[in-house]
Amino acid sequence: MLDVIFREYDIRGLYGKELHEKSVKAIGFCLGQTMLQRGCKNVSVGYDARYSAKELFGYLVSGLNKAGIKVYNIGLTPTPLGYFSLYEGLKFDANIMITASHNPKEYNGFKITIGKESFFGTELKEFSKEVYKHLDDEIEDNFDAQPYDILSLYVEFMTKQFSFLKDFHYKFAIDCSNGAAGVVIEPLIKALNLKAHLMFVDPDGQFPNHNPDPTEEQNLEAVKNFLNQNEDYGLAFAFDGDADRMVALSKTHIFCGDELCYLFAKNIPNPRILGEVKCSKNLFDEVAKFGTIFMGKTGHSNIKKMMKEKDIDLAAEVSGHIFFKHRYFGYDDGIYAFLRALELVYKGFDLESMIKELPKLYTTPEIKIPVNEEEKFQIVGEFQKAVENGALEGVKSLCEIDGARMDFGYGWALLRASNTSAYLITRFEANSLEKASEIQEKVMNLFNQIKDKLKN
Repeated sequence: MLDVIFREYDIRGLYGKELHEKSVKAIGFCLGQTMLQRGCKNVSVGYDARYSAKELFGYLVSGLNKAGIKVYNIGLTPTPLGYFSLYEGLKFDANIMITASHNPKEYNGFKITIGKESFFGTELKEFSKEVYKHLDDEIEDNFDAQPYDILSLYVEFMTKQFSFLKDFHYKFAIDCSNGAAGVVIEPLIKALNLKAHLMFVDPDGQFPNHNPDPTEEQNLEAVKNFLNQNEDYGLAFAFDGDADRMVALSKTHIFCGDELCYLFAKNIPNPRILGEVKCSKNLFDEVAKFGTIFMGKTGHSNIKKMMKEKDIDLAAEVSGHIFFKHRYFGYDDGIYAFLRALELVYKGFDLESMIKELPKLYTTPEIKIPVNEEEKFQIVGEFQKAVENGALEGVKSLCEIDGARMDFGYGWALLRASNTSAYLITRFEANSLEKASEIQEKVMNLFNQIKDKLKN
């Protein structure tokens, strides 16, 4: 069964097992039909550095051509350039990026945008039924796709937007993770004449140096070592596999996405900000002092939808997805976020000092609990019911917009199901280490009780 590949935000699965010739050709054909029905005349298609990308590109394009939609090939490029293709000159009506973002190399998938709207959630689940009907169709190979140079247009756009950074003397490092970021970063750094030390620039789908997930600290070891060995370099930036996420770090601090969001918000007049449920209490409390802030669901598709509804200037996920509507187009672009961070340095912001001035809170990283894909939402549902019925002492309020975020007054806890992988995510924060541990123990005890109950 292929149900597992149709996830909340995109299509994602194992190359060869779930994503193969029949399934991908059917996906392409059905996507082409859906796009034509919605008035699209053409679609731009790009892919990241994964070793399966070109083969899946051929299958997908064959399906799209069978449906009769005009296909443009934007090549090996970061996901944000796929989004950019829908804004640059309004040439394209839809976009598909072949990527599995930060997932291990065996995975691949499709991020889909129709018009300027993400194709996700219930729409994607309904779409899966149509794909099933066409799995046994004979779809001939047809790789016809007109090449289109989106890369040059993107670099030109960014060079103009950030022309004030040209020849900036500040020294920093960039880890491209052997993902798609390198194809943009090299010409961009050259165009702006920046003093950057570039690491792991060449796209390589085997990811020989480390996994393309900068939120896992072990994947930052190489760039951290470079910073520590080179006194005159102040910051480093690291991208995930398709460069829609960015992590910044100094010699002594790794900036989470919610911390970056706070710093960026300080450079926006009267900002309207959106933070997802995993974000620190500091983000919500501190931004409320000089702007307006909302809490929303995790996931790029959910965030882009809420940004439109609430007229948001800037949104962020802890994982490093940063969405700028202020001076940009409102989608997550790690490369654009890197340039905005460099702008803060250019303007004299001391990023680490600004974070250290915030109230001291003790926050765990995301803790991932492996579970069966089929059970993860059931476990969270049972957990929510138990909390509603008073199973956790001291809960002052419960937010259920995305899993369960429990406020204890002195701290909070989160349990939610990942929409991209087979695990649950927890996070804990409190005003002391002891309180954070206490909350964690309470929540995990209840979680284990519910898990055991469902087993029996």
